[in-house]
Amino acid sequence: MLGLNEVALLLSVVASVALGQGPVRTRGPSDRTRRAALNTFTDAQAAGVTEWTSWFNIDHPGGNGDYERLEAIRFYYRERVCTRPTAMEARTTDWVAAADTGEVVHASLEKGFWCINREQARGRVCSNYHVRFQCPPGSMQSYWTNWSEWGACSTTACDDVGIKLRQRECVNTQPMPLLLVPACLGHHSERRECSNPPCTAKWGPWGRWGACSATCGVGRRIRRRTCARTSETVRCAGRPAEMQKCGKSPCPAKCQLVCTEGRPSEDCSRCTCDDHVLQGDVRAVTGVPVAGARVALDSQPKVTRALTDANGQFRLEGVCSSGSTLISIRKEKFAPLTVSTSSNGTARSLVRAVLRSAEKPYIVKHPEDKVRHEGGRAMFCCKATGSPAPDKYYWYHNGTLLDRKQYKYEEDLVLRSLKPEQSGQYYCKTSSSAGSIKSSPALLTVIAKGKPACNSTPETHLIRLPIDCVQPGTDSMHYNAGRCPHNKCAGSLDFDMRCRDEAGFCCGVQDTESRIIDCGSYSLPIRAVTQCSCQKCPQPTVLVRGRVVTADNDEPLRFGHIYIGKERAGTTGYQGGFTLQIPPDTQRLVVNFVDPTERFLDTPKVFILDKKGGSIYHNVKVMRKQTPIDINAGDSNSISLGEIEGEDPIGQLVIPPNSFHKDNGEIYEGTVKASVTFIDPRNITTAAAAPGDLNFVDSEGDMLPLRTYGMFSVDFRDETNKEVLGAGGVQVLLDTQHIKMPEHIPKMKLWSLNPDTGVWEEESDFAYTTTAGGHGRSKREERTFLIGNMEIRERRLFNLDVPENRRCYVKVRAYMSDKFLASEQLEGVVISLINLEPKPGFSSNPRAWGRFDSVLTGSNGACLPAFCDAQRPDAYTAYVTAMMGGEELEAAPSAPKMNPNIIGVSQPYLDKIDYQRSDHEDPALKKTAFKINLAKPNQNNIDETNGPIYPYANLIGCENAPVEANHFRFFRVEKDKYEYNVVPFEENDLTTWTGDYLSWWPNPQEFRACYIKVKIHGQKEVMVRSRNLGGTHRETKGQLYGIRDIRSTRDMREVNTSAACLEFKCSGMLFDQAEVDRSIIAVLPQGNCRRTGTNSLLQEYLIKHPPVAQNNESQGFTMLAPVDPLGHNYGIYTVTDQNPRVAKEIAIGRCFDGTSDGFSREMKTDSGVALTFSCPERQINRESLFQRLQTNPAQTLSQMARSMRESEGMQAQGLPTRTMAYPLEQQGRTQSRRVAPATRRRAPVRTPQRQ
Repeated sequence: MLGLNEVALLLSVVASVALGQGPVRTRGPSDRTRRAALNTFTDAQAAGVTEWTSWFNIDHPGGNGDYERLEAIRFYYRERVCTRPTAMEARTTDWVAAADTGEVVHASLEKGFWCINREQARGRVCSNYHVRFQCPPGSMQSYWTNWSEWGACSTTACDDVGIKLRQRECVNTQPMPLLLVPACLGHHSERRECSNPPCTAKWGPWGRWGACSATCGVGRRIRRRTCARTSETVRCAGRPAEMQKCGKSPCPAKCQLVCTEGRPSEDCSRCTCDDHVLQGDVRAVTGVPVAGARVALDSQPKVTRALTDANGQFRLEGVCSSGSTLISIRKEKFAPLTVSTSSNGTARSLVRAVLRSAEKPYIVKHPEDKVRHEGGRAMFCCKATGSPAPDKYYWYHNGTLLDRKQYKYEEDLVLRSLKPEQSGQYYCKTSSSAGSIKSSPALLTVIAKGKPACNSTPETHLIRLPIDCVQPGTDSMHYNAGRCPHNKCAGSLDFDMRCRDEAGFCCGVQDTESRIIDCGSYSLPIRAVTQCSCQKCPQPTVLVRGRVVTADNDEPLRFGHIYIGKERAGTTGYQGGFTLQIPPDTQRLVVNFVDPTERFLDTPKVFILDKKGGSIYHNVKVMRKQTPIDINAGDSNSISLGEIEGEDPIGQLVIPPNSFHKDNGEIYEGTVKASVTFIDPRNITTAAAAPGDLNFVDSEGDMLPLRTYGMFSVDFRDETNKEVLGAGGVQVLLDTQHIKMPEHIPKMKLWSLNPDTGVWEEESDFAYTTTAGGHGRSKREERTFLIGNMEIRERRLFNLDVPENRRCYVKVRAYMSDKFLASEQLEGVVISLINLEPKPGFSSNPRAWGRFDSVLTGSNGACLPAFCDAQRPDAYTAYVTAMMGGEELEAAPSAPKMNPNIIGVSQPYLDKIDYQRSDHEDPALKKTAFKINLAKPNQNNIDETNGPIYPYANLIGCENAPVEANHFRFFRVEKDKYEYNVVPFEENDLTTWTGDYLSWWPNPQEFRACYIKVKIHGQKEVMVRSRNLGGTHRETKGQLYGIRDIRSTRDMREVNTSAACLEFKCSGMLFDQAEVDRSIIAVLPQGNCRRTGTNSLLQEYLIKHPPVAQNNESQGFTMLAPVDPLGHNYGIYTVTDQNPRVAKEIAIGRCFDGTSDGFSREMKTDSGVALTFSCPERQINRESLFQRLQTNPAQTLSQMARSMRESEGMQAQGLPTRTMAYPLEQQGRTQSRRVAPATRRRAPVRTPQRQ
């Protein structure tokens, strides 16, 4: 009977064999012996084991599973594992044996141990395992290697017997003489008898039927099969071939083709004219001859009949000139063209063809979001342009291709009898011979039957109350005013089969109720939301604003032309400003800025849009054109790309002699005015001037990022008449010493920019070349260059780029203040990220950049695409900035000490990222940017899975990250500011607007911001409040619109002077657009203030436009708000815009500057002031009893005793009590002391009057 040890060993052997052959689910009998066997994997030949190794854990169960590979363990722990372990044990990190986990696992003494997530039941994830191994005696000295595979049998004849052999080697691991090392026990080879199967002969499968011997009538066709036999002594029974009749259609008596000229061809497919010659001339749009174009008949496009020569000409014989003959012309990088021949009555005819450059498809109409009830219908539309025009459309639902036969779609997709499971994302993909592209996804929401389109119960929405409003009993400074959810709903459409629904429906406010907030000493009215319903969404106007200036010195582009596509959309102003109104269905906005004076580069820009409406401000940078140089068109010329003092150029343009040509294709001979402007990535100031958005479209239609090594624009002109010239056969040389990442060299390509789409398209590949000088270089050591070829035709912007797949997303949020409150996040802020190029060895180089991206913040911040690296944290670095309405926001500080709570990123990831604000080392620098290492997060490290950098595949995780997750922060540099609206409204979401007489903004399509400038004389800054009431309208008279508080800003040029730009409720039409309300504005500085001056022009205007408000109190000012936009001469600043935030930003900038058209963030108190107040500090002119006892106790006590005695004597005589005459300063102190209690008692009464 076997002993216990022998049984355990035998079971372990069985388990190891099973696990080596496939997955084993570790469930079974609870028998201890079996679980031990499953947990311990042994070698059947092992004997006399000695000791176990330490435990190894080199992988974690994230991703596909947990892999504890023996090869990897040996890589990391070379000396700690013997070459041939005899046993292995696996346990989880919680010390649970592998047999007890109930998981499917795999094990092999040759490969190790592994567990795969997808093999587990019910979505379970593998545990985190560690393993250890057991080694045989003397394993560190001599041991046998594994047996080799069995060799071939010694006989090859069928039905014969032979011998096969396998071998192994004895390996010594100790550096000792051979005689001193113990020899391996056993034989080094084994033999086994082998035999071959009997001789056989068998037919293989029949082949396909051959072609019919006759094209018409009756013919024959044959099929064959092959005999597979193992010996020449046997044969297959049967025939190797079969024959059958074929052909059913009778042969025509003659060809039915009728030719108006010539005769039918032999195959009756076309007409031929034996005595006719067709000559053709093929040119590009620029007039340049196109050589090497393939010419074919349209009926046989794959049969090339001729190729165009160097002059773009071809000759076809036997082709008739009738209009029914079509000629197909194709050439790489050009769109295919089909032209018809024409007859001229002679034996020769001429065809002229103009080829357009091929352009990849580009989506001009994207599908729109839809919300429908179950059983309804929806239509999604998609349209693309390109050269050639796209001819195939495909529709996808949640990434799955829809069956064309079932849905019968082309450009439009129609869905009928909708069901809830059809909800999700829909997008189209279109393709042509030039490439493919995908549309933006559209979201379809199908509301099930019986489910309301909109939840009628409002959400909780806490609004902040004024600082002096504390609700009794709760001490809370917030109030729940309620709000409706920000989502679309299924409304009642007049027609539901449009590409874009005529009117969108959202969950909006149906009912509100008036409430009173008890603030203790006063009360505030508020309109709280009580019920929501599905109603038409306000249709916001989408605007793009900005200013165009040069990248070197901010010189404005004056009166520049603005193009959207091929249509001119506007002109920049004298200061370079522009405003564009954009259709609301625009998904991608490409704007081309053209300088009519030709001093600046024509620059296409891709602008981000706020889909919620309103306007976004863009500070556009353009490059100044390089000064032209004179070159001889008949010579070979080279022009350097990138000229930075002390450094070599990045590359060169090499133009062969006689390469320039005019628009008509004529070779140009003479002097060329050549201007080549290079956007050098070694100069970080040029990053913002990069044209386009550095994206390309791959073969699958996805838009992917590029990493640039430089961009250049070419401008070649005739010296005499300034005619634009083209050039052919131009070479681009790129010096490889400037490519810091060797893996980028084989992927480098030359790209050209499509100015209509803003997308870079591939122009050519690069090849290696070596030079020891020349091309304008001094003699020196050999250099390796990448050389690419291109033709300069319609496009003039080129790029040296590589596609980069090491990508991540960076989470950034913007806040109203440095308090970083989650409820005070800013939307519509333009966040820009500049990817920096690494030096050799992947250390960061702040002088060079590789990519520039901008993203707009939403309700949950923004996710910026960036390049990152998982091996070295500093392989890629980035600068990040934020701008809102032309104002740069300030980044979270990094000095004097790194504070994770302020920066928004926890340790130790913060140290790895190496966050530094721009003033980290020099406090004199601006505080509006920060630099970080773009370290790709390690998903096996819990500290790096919570942001702020996310893997590229986890964009959804970045976009949906909670505010508590790690993120980078910007904030507005503002003084204490507070806004209270009786009718709550979120300015960052125009769909929250509610039509009410007391709405601060009466029109959701147009927002008018009004500010008054208040000057303060005093040592300290003062809070100034505006209290805004209805004035003349019968519905709002005497009712509160809202409150605005702002702290005055110090004028750094004047001592003890500050000013406040205070918002007030503009006068004008209310939401019903029926009657004007002159709102009553009370301006109240919160302090010991006295009005000392009023703008005379403002005073005169108010008198001339009655009614006039009474201003009897000197501590404030009351007026009926002007209806007219008065301007800085009155101290009033009014701006109207389609976005309330932009209107306010512009008005504040003008108010700070004291002008009607300027902009400043430095307060200027000497101009544009409406009101002046003097706010001196109260003088402390009395001491307390305690202070007097400390300074002069004897005198104080004697005075107190004398006063008490005299008071008692007066009371005894019945005389009136009188106050003792203290010294003069003490008398004043007593009076102040007596007045103080009354003042404190009156304070609560006065407070409501100052709201």
